[in-house]
Amino acid sequence: MLRIVFLLLLLGNAGYYMWSHGYLASLGLQPSVQSEPQRLQEQIKPDALTLQAPEPATEQAEEPAQEEPKPEEKAEPKAEPKPEPKPEKADKPEPVAAKEVKEPESCYQASGIEEKQAESIRRALATGKLKSEWDLVASHQGGRWMVYMGKFPDTEFLDRKRGELRLMNIDFDRAGGGFEPGLSLGRFSTEEAAQRQLATFTRQGVRTARVVQERPEITTYALRLPKATPTFRNEVVMLAGKNLLPKALQACPR
Repeated sequence: MLRIVFLLLLLGNAGYYMWSHGYLASLGLQPSVQSEPQRLQEQIKPDALTLQAPEPATEQAEEPAQEEPKPEEKAEPKAEPKPEPKPEKADKPEPVAAKEVKEPESCYQASGIEEKQAESIRRALATGKLKSEWDLVASHQGGRWMVYMGKFPDTEFLDRKRGELRLMNIDFDRAGGGFEPGLSLGRFSTEEAAQRQLATFTRQGVRTARVVQERPEITTYALRLPKATPTFRNEVVMLAGKNLLPKALQACPR
């Protein structure tokens, strides 16, 4: 296939070459000659034409007119500048003392301080010469007494005592804490009241009950800062040291 295409291209190029160069004119195959013979006939004496060189330019450059020197003007004497008056030094403004920013004041309180800790805090704050107010408020909590049965050797003995008390129509409750296993027949704010109730139970047939002190009298203290700024609060915590934890100071109850 490629050979046939190649041969066709070769024959086409050869034919175009012969046609364009007039080799096929005898066969009536030649390109048309493009010429204009009528222009040659219209020329009149073409031999009489001669070429002439252009004439050189004769224009002279005009010299610039010289300006006549003007008479020098007499320079007037310049007036010496008057010395400007020096501005008087303004009095320096006196530095204004910065206003002290007043910190907000709040009431803080720390409760449940034992007597020994309260005494240490009192000495520390007294020696610190604090500017704001502080106070240690004592809170007295009385002791509590209980009509008690126990300690029992085991739960079986405990259940047996419960059954006996039910038969006597006597109310009871768990003793709790370090009094277990045992039973409480009543709790009282004074020892005298507990002794009177014990006597009543004895008349009803209770033989093994007795009066015990369930809780001793306790005096606790509350450190109160009625008008404390954050700076003053931090000073109190630093002076109190281990006797007062920073988180112990809370906002006063309203």
